[in-house]
Amino acid sequence: MADAGPLIDELTAESEELDALVADLSPAQWQMPTPAPGWTIAHQIAHLLWTDRAAVLAATDEPGFAQLVASAAADPLGFVDAGAEEVAASPELLASWRSTRATLAAALRAVPAGRKLPWFGPPMGGASMATARLMETWAHGLDVADALGVRRAPTSRLRSIAHLGVRTRDFAFTVHGLTPPAELFHVELRGPAGERWSWGPDDAAQRVSGSAEDFCLLVTQRRPPGELDVTATGSEAQTWLTIAQAFAGPPGGGR
Repeated sequence: MADAGPLIDELTAESEELDALVADLSPAQWQMPTPAPGWTIAHQIAHLLWTDRAAVLAATDEPGFAQLVASAAADPLGFVDAGAEEVAASPELLASWRSTRATLAAALRAVPAGRKLPWFGPPMGGASMATARLMETWAHGLDVADALGVRRAPTSRLRSIAHLGVRTRDFAFTVHGLTPPAELFHVELRGPAGERWSWGPDDAAQRVSGSAEDFCLLVTQRRPPGELDVTATGSEAQTWLTIAQAFAGPPGGGR
């Protein structure tokens, strides 16, 4: 059973790095458009705030989270945008995000081993929830960085995001109406310092390899496959590169 502590530490570090990008923005800069259509930098942080609040509910108030899911089901394709819009204009946006993510970190540290938290996708343990929040913070942080013209240096935290990308392979096939492959793939990625990260049997016929950063860009749908240093061997692995998503919910259109 994974220890959530180090993953919560990674989530905190990733959040602080993004916080440093936005802390001194002017009101006009908060309204800068990002690559997500219709979303400003404020919308990106508002989305993280909204989703962190949902994760707090999942960890501390399951009936409350069930009510949130029911309301989201009424507009499954629009509730994400609606959630971001709801808080994007708040003058307390940054302060609320800071306090909520601290509350979430404490709540996740209190999740007992073996407990599964409800979510918009499959239920997950505290470590997996921390990883999912890390992935989203990194991905939406990239949207903010792109809007500001900033190139963020990759870190070893990418390994946890890549791990989630590998673990969600079957989910990606399922949400696209496809039968998940019966056999595990071999995924071998090159970390930021040149280290080798791998998953799956070494002798697997279906294989994916390349840059860990680019693989994370792929599974968060932040760049199209053709622009990335990620290659696949085998028809099923090649299909996966076109549908991979590490996030819950309906298939994304990418950007």
